[in-house]
Amino acid sequence: MSQAAAARTTRRIRGGINAGLLAVIAPIAKALGYRLLRIRQRTGLGPDDGAVPYRTTVFDDDVPAVGNLDPAFLDALRRAASDAAGDGVAFTVNGGWRSPEYQHRLRRKAVAEYGSEEEAARWVSTPATSPHVSGDAIDVGRAEAQAWLSEHGAAYGLCQIFRNEPWHYELRPEAVEGGCPPMYPDPSRDPRMRR
Repeated sequence: MSQAAAARTTRRIRGGINAGLLAVIAPIAKALGYRLLRIRQRTGLGPDDGAVPYRTTVFDDDVPAVGNLDPAFLDALRRAASDAAGDGVAFTVNGGWRSPEYQHRLRRKAVAEYGSEEEAARWVSTPATSPHVSGDAIDVGRAEAQAWLSEHGAAYGLCQIFRNEPWHYELRPEAVEGGCPPMYPDPSRDPRMRR
């Protein structure tokens, strides 16, 4: 085979491989981009405001909802998630750090949904009081992860704070020695929310 023929064969093989890779990668990239676009369309805010892309984990530092969490809190979450993975349980993040604008939008939506500020306060805090805005709270996805944290979270200082929110966890370092504090029935009963 001549050098020219060999070069043409090599180009054809590379072209076929590149086309095959593009055929596989393009739909994946499109799907991920679509999910991020849906977040922005649904809320008017995007990941930079704390909206969480699908299947985000506590190891996704590039997602502001995770990367802007308090470092000690994030370390405890990652240690717990690593140990939970050994039990076959995966942690996903439904909510973490949020911008004040995003929290304000969630509060307005809750008022519209529940009919009053008082009722909305049982589910969504204001930007001034929300531990999400300060990077001190996470909403854990998947019921099995919530159950795992309910059983094992205190060993990492991770505690469910509100009885009506089994997904909401905050760092309480003293829980490692003494267990988690009693839960508030809902956020409206937490004195921190009355500032």
